[in-house]
Amino acid sequence: MRTISIDGNSLGLGDVLEVSRGDADIRLAGSAIPRIEQARAYIERLLTEDAVVYGVTTGFGKFADVRVAGADALQLQRNLIFSHCCGVGEPLGPQETRAVMLLRANVLAKGFSGARLVILETLINMLNAGVLPVIPRKGSVGACGDLAPLAHLTSVLIGEGEAFFRGRRIPGGEALRAAGIEPVVLQCKEGLALINGTQMMTGVGVLSLLKAENTAKAADVACALSLEALRGTRTPYLDLTQAVRPHPGQRATARNLIRLLEGSEILASHEGCGKVQDAYSLRCAPQVHGAAKDALAFVRRVLEVEVNAATDNPLVFVPEELVLSGGNFHGQPVSQAMDILAIAVAQMANISERRIECMMDPSTSDHLPAFLTKRGGLNSGLMIAQVTAAALVSENKILAHPACVDSIPTSANKEDFVSMGAYAALKAQEVVRNVERVVAIELLCGAQGLEFGHGEKPGRGTAAAWAFIRQSIPPLEDDRPQSPDIERLSCLIEDGSLIAHVEDLVGPLELALVV
Repeated sequence: MRTISIDGNSLGLGDVLEVSRGDADIRLAGSAIPRIEQARAYIERLLTEDAVVYGVTTGFGKFADVRVAGADALQLQRNLIFSHCCGVGEPLGPQETRAVMLLRANVLAKGFSGARLVILETLINMLNAGVLPVIPRKGSVGACGDLAPLAHLTSVLIGEGEAFFRGRRIPGGEALRAAGIEPVVLQCKEGLALINGTQMMTGVGVLSLLKAENTAKAADVACALSLEALRGTRTPYLDLTQAVRPHPGQRATARNLIRLLEGSEILASHEGCGKVQDAYSLRCAPQVHGAAKDALAFVRRVLEVEVNAATDNPLVFVPEELVLSGGNFHGQPVSQAMDILAIAVAQMANISERRIECMMDPSTSDHLPAFLTKRGGLNSGLMIAQVTAAALVSENKILAHPACVDSIPTSANKEDFVSMGAYAALKAQEVVRNVERVVAIELLCGAQGLEFGHGEKPGRGTAAAWAFIRQSIPPLEDDRPQSPDIERLSCLIEDGSLIAHVEDLVGPLELALVV
């Protein structure tokens, strides 16, 4: 198993994915230790000087003007965690929870939090040992970040709350004991250092983005299969057209399609047939898929900054001898990016569903049987698979409504403008799941459509995809339940195996450049 070193500055999105899957452990980089210890020493110095510091010797939010000192200062940190454990609903899954824990550890490694080294070491030990806090999905408005979710995480760190460990949901203290980990006693500033930040929305967002990037490539493969099944033309994908409107994602999509279709005897067989133009869903794929890819590039840039960002409040700046209250915890950058992610991938599903419908309807595919079945009437073929796609894209249209334009005041109007970032991330996650399934349905339809060819060979990339699909899913000869086929193929999109197989033959498929 690979070990990833965290220092607060160099974590990559691929690292987050590896750790989230349980394929890598983490360790603290030695270079981070002096920063952590110096920041803690400065907090200790302020305590001896009886300084007034938000969240260290004062209450929180509306209670920022209430002085807390002496023995009460330690109770303050524990009370903070308990009072913020207000999450509700189903818990995050293990992948999401590991991502959140990793990102929180990476924030502490930056050395601006003022927490002791033992806090970070305990969090790392929990993650590596598989002690995963039960973190309810709902309860964050993205104000001071993800307060409630991170409080549930922290509750296990202090031996409270609940955790998943070795397949069981048990009390947090019991999980720590079973893993041989000592709970920590929070000192001044440490409770606040653990719950201020955007790690839930960012963790969920990173995993959703990486799935969306796989899905964007799969959508290009699906489009190429559909084009061949429908006997369309690749002419709109030639670079002469793209070069005079040179959006990066558009050009990348067109290049992908040309490469996937290279060597296609199907397309060559009907050159000069008199058909001038295909439907928009085929002809305009570079423009629609490409716009989505450009949006994904923007989302990637935001998340690459956020995974290595200091999102605490207050932040400890040792060389300047300052503890500053600010707004780095606010989730707006991530919230906005998650809404853009949802909108972008929803559009990919919308156009995919239209191509599916083209393959169902004999009026738009006169050489294909209705609903791609040989014995229509006795069999319904892929009729209801298209209905499923229609249902999913309709759901996406609701989920794509932006969360980041909403706000609701909290904490007696102290937190008067919030980001709704956690909700933006969770609904973007659901949209991505829906899109994977829509693209899976298009791939099923495209592969089925090729079954009705006249012996001409498909392109190199589409032939590879067709063969890979057929390894798991046989042609639809007579009606059978199709849910297993859809779910199986959506898994092959999500884990990247479909794309990897195609890329082995045609080379890497392109996304838009991060600008």
